[in-house]
Amino acid sequence: MYKRDITTLISKRLHEPRRFVQVITGPRQVGKTTAIHQVLQEIESPSHYAAADLPAPPETTWIARQWELARLKCAAGQPAVLVLDEVQRVSHWSTEVKRLWDEDTHLGHPLHVVILGSSALLVQRGLEESLAGRFEILRCPHWSWTECRDAFGWSLDQYIYFGGYPGAAPLISEEDRWRQYVRDALIETALSRDILLLNRVDKPALLRQLFVLACEYGGQILSYQKILGQLADAGHTETLASYQRLLESAFLLRGLPKWSGSAIRRRGSSPKWLPLSTGLITALTNQTFAEWRADPERWGRLVEVAVGAHLVNEGTGHGMEVFYWRDGNEEVDFVVRAGTRVTAIEVKSGARPRQRPGLGTFAKRYTGARTLLIGGSDVGVQPFLETPLRQWLGDAGATGKPVPSSEGTR
Repeated sequence: MYKRDITTLISKRLHEPRRFVQVITGPRQVGKTTAIHQVLQEIESPSHYAAADLPAPPETTWIARQWELARLKCAAGQPAVLVLDEVQRVSHWSTEVKRLWDEDTHLGHPLHVVILGSSALLVQRGLEESLAGRFEILRCPHWSWTECRDAFGWSLDQYIYFGGYPGAAPLISEEDRWRQYVRDALIETALSRDILLLNRVDKPALLRQLFVLACEYGGQILSYQKILGQLADAGHTETLASYQRLLESAFLLRGLPKWSGSAIRRRGSSPKWLPLSTGLITALTNQTFAEWRADPERWGRLVEVAVGAHLVNEGTGHGMEVFYWRDGNEEVDFVVRAGTRVTAIEVKSGARPRQRPGLGTFAKRYTGARTLLIGGSDVGVQPFLETPLRQWLGDAGATGKPVPSSEGTR
């Protein structure tokens, strides 16, 4: 999946002056480590790989030891590659990387450094604190429909149910086993190792309950106040908001803010809960693929989440922001801002056989906004997921094809 992007990135950097630490972030089990190992086998330069994903977080001196081993491979001024995997588990990792990077810069060591991490919050915090101006990021999201189709021969319905975790793909013929793998190896590992082990969480049971509730209400708007009424010992809304950010940092879900003309109002809105892989929703139930598919209302919600997750996963790397919109009884599933262009998106499914009036109202209220009906008259779900987002949401001149648009109701 990401092998091509990572290969191109590292190969290019090896043939230009040493400038930045390469940072690769993304969810667990989406192929970051596999891809980097394949890259290291193909490039001509010597390399050293080390993973900090140990039972107990390593001390800071671990980084210096790995760095020195990589330096020994820089023979006769030739570049070498150092890969530090799950580096966010090392305390004060960014300060140590900065010290060693600046030391190499001063001495002229041609060591190229690649950092992998599965906690966006801890990686970003380290980059901002110590490595400002010394890094660039390659983001690896959950696998898309086309990647799962090409790699595993999945149908679209299979992708909508099982989601974009390639490591779980070989297990889909044994659904009970697949669900258990997602719960144990993906969800529990992300919660316990990427969040609870590395962050202060006073109420770990509450964080787990919030995640389960966010998946249960995936694709729906649920205020913190309503959540407080459903969770035991929930505490305050500020606690829930902080736990939401932790779950987002582990690439498990996104709380979409409400679109408005005011950034302050967006920050204070109730979130629309969006798991970033539909497999996170289905794995937490005991219902089979056939049972989900036979229920039009639940399947329609899963389709909506699949589209929303696609917008977030694919749009992040292109500078796109995703929101929802609601005013009274009128609602738009997703609002995407790409630069100055705003697109309102409605997902039509079996659960909602008729289009809601929200698209027309939104277009009238926000002059110049485009509208797009997925699963309806504009574009089907499958072609939407198969086509680069910029063709639907970006400038028409960039693709040579028009972007669907309208003024008012379709």
